[in-house]
Amino acid sequence: MHDKEVYVLTRLGESQLRSGETTVSTEEIELLVRVDGVLTIGQIKAGMQPAVPPDFDYLFSGLITKGMLERRDEDPFADQFSFKPSKSALKKVEAEADAGAQSLVKAGYFVRIAHKRPARELKGDQQLVAVVVEDEPHLQKFLEHYLTFEGFEVRTAANRDEIISALMAKPVPDLVLLDVVLPDTDGFDILGKMRAHSALKSVPVIMLTAKATRESVIQGLAGGAQGYVTKPFEADALIEAVRSVMGLDDDSAAEPPGNDPWPEKPR
Repeated sequence: MHDKEVYVLTRLGESQLRSGETTVSTEEIELLVRVDGVLTIGQIKAGMQPAVPPDFDYLFSGLITKGMLERRDEDPFADQFSFKPSKSALKKVEAEADAGAQSLVKAGYFVRIAHKRPARELKGDQQLVAVVVEDEPHLQKFLEHYLTFEGFEVRTAANRDEIISALMAKPVPDLVLLDVVLPDTDGFDILGKMRAHSALKSVPVIMLTAKATRESVIQGLAGGAQGYVTKPFEADALIEAVRSVMGLDDDSAAEPPGNDPWPEKPR
């Protein structure tokens, strides 16, 4: 493994970001979302400055060993035909790459990460409670509809006061779907306050947002979210993520009515 080498995600590596659940650590996820088949290992490290993990090489090598990354094959004739930019243009591109700005600039990029929780069994008539934090009315109703069919009692919230009321109501929620861009607060701030609250610190949270940048994904997972799903999404993909972070199997809830993707423009 050399700093000038370029790596790409394997099918297994892609599945860790997109299959609905993941078995690797937050630090490994951070590396996976940075690998794009364009940046060299050295550029990825530079983009993580000044917070490059001391075990970067160990983590990166581990992902290779696990079959989630593979070195990109070089075309021996590519240099003969490739466009040669000016020094000033090259410097600008390298600066952007070093900052990791190009890591997620991909057509159709999406994220669907869910940390799988050990299986749990529901007691008899136990009612699960979900809080949906979403300020777009159509999507809020859509999510309420699907979660209700999954057996949840659903509380909805669209602003700071409603969020506080929904989170603090009894019983403590079993799940929170949390948008990031909200009218008078920020989803990452809400996540931080939940993780600092004695009654809410262990409640599974799935960030549900159009913010698909590497920095946003890392911020959500590092802040304590168990899942990160980007808009637009398919209903069954979200439900798979919900079941994963809740430790529920397919028989623990009713089947949702269809799987059409949410058609509205994401916030």
